[in-house]
Amino acid sequence: MIHLITGGSGSGKSAYAEDWLLAHKRSGDCIYIATMEPYGKEGRRRIARHHALRAGKGFLTRECYRDLENLEVLPNGGILLECMSNLAANECYRKDGTQKGIRDTEEKIIEGIRHLKRHTDCLVIVTCEVCSDLWRYADETEEYRKLLGRLNQRLAGTAQKVTEVVYGIPVEIKSDEKIVE
Repeated sequence: MIHLITGGSGSGKSAYAEDWLLAHKRSGDCIYIATMEPYGKEGRRRIARHHALRAGKGFLTRECYRDLENLEVLPNGGILLECMSNLAANECYRKDGTQKGIRDTEEKIIEGIRHLKRHTDCLVIVTCEVCSDLWRYADETEEYRKLLGRLNQRLAGTAQKVTEVVYGIPVEIKSDEKIVE
């Protein structure tokens, strides 16, 4: 099963994703794939906050900023990929500031998702809503927004469950879950 969880910045989507996965895992520890690179003081602060919030919950944290398709995946009770927006930015923009091709980046990320899905029964993907702004951004930012929008649409199309978290409240968008007793 794939459960896509979306929402705006600070909406509570990460906490909801963690709690949902832990409540629905079959057995064993869950893998938490963290995609945020620790840039600067603020980035390190946010990462430390996320570590503290999930401490003691039974997650095995793996840092993976790009090349998800090459990540070694251990046996698990479920996988939480946090967050698609960071992964898309990491894959799209090189460290030297240049940009990779958007279509190639999209396919690379989708292959990484397929790789994870082959190694778990329960994959939870957290993503951000960045396409609802009416503001027009610089061309490279617009390309990134289009990339993330296409990825989110593709993931929502293949996911069995899609939830948007609004002000800490999960709102079910799609549910094709089969209840297994």
